[in-house]
Amino acid sequence: MSEHKTADDVEHIDFDDNRLVAELSGEHDAHLSILEDSLGVRIDPRGNRFSVRGAAAARDQTIRALNKLYQRLQQGEPVAAGDVRAAAKLSEKTPAAVASVAPSIKTPKRVIAARTPNQAIYLTKLASHDLTFGVGPAGTGKTYLAVAHAVGLLLSGAVERIILSRPALEAGERIGFLPGDMKEKVDPFLRPLYDALHDMMHADYVERRIAAGDIEIAPIAFMRGRTLARSAVILDEAQNATPAQMKMFLTRLGEGAHMAVTGDPSQTDLPDTVGSGLADALATLSGVEGVAEARFVASDVVRHPLVSRIIDAYDARDQRSRRP
Repeated sequence: MSEHKTADDVEHIDFDDNRLVAELSGEHDAHLSILEDSLGVRIDPRGNRFSVRGAAAARDQTIRALNKLYQRLQQGEPVAAGDVRAAAKLSEKTPAAVASVAPSIKTPKRVIAARTPNQAIYLTKLASHDLTFGVGPAGTGKTYLAVAHAVGLLLSGAVERIILSRPALEAGERIGFLPGDMKEKVDPFLRPLYDALHDMMHADYVERRIAAGDIEIAPIAFMRGRTLARSAVILDEAQNATPAQMKMFLTRLGEGAHMAVTGDPSQTDLPDTVGSGLADALATLSGVEGVAEARFVASDVVRHPLVSRIIDAYDARDQRSRRP
């Protein structure tokens, strides 16, 4: 536990566990330096007490970030530089009401929680809606968090199976020329979904559930004619589905099912003459009861910090090219 003591422009926070305090600070106080640079404060560590100096709002954000990271350590989760940057970003911009209700998801291998404000909003919408669209650039956690939500539903017994799908090889699914049987043909395009599952559950457990049919990973074309009841269903890379494919997929939703659709409308591989099913669905279903939409931006990227700056640079270039 920790306690706060405030005096003028400084706030003190005390932690109980010396070992965890050392991990919280990082080697040579590297984690504290990240918080200082991100939030514009000064942090002075003295044993188990941290003194935080700066503007009142910045101090509050820093205290929230430190508490969040300390709680992560208490749960046995490691804290790396990326986690510290994410905690700073989350404490800086997330409304207190959203932060307090955004669920964390416990899986056999790790506890998964929001690392940006929009991720907190996304997790909240996944938990409260039957159909949620996660839209934005690569690296923002859209698919990973959707898979985590599905894993949580499966392990809690809220659903009976997980169904993960993608358009295979662009949207036309032209996979006939590839060597191997059907599984060998489509697996390379579904690999990111396997990777997410293996990051949350042990590989042998995942394989057993796949063999039992409790986890299914298949191209979108395999969904036609089915009713997906009591399932957690995810369509990834949805920008590469045609409007007809998207309508077909969305209308597979059955009783007791939860569906997440993720993608980046700006990255479609469809021919110029074919509209994106994701963009069409977002426009068509806007305002429909039971449907939620979460938007991500470059600042939500949780990969290497450079990825966010790369996305910003490409967006700026595209904006310049559209000017007369």
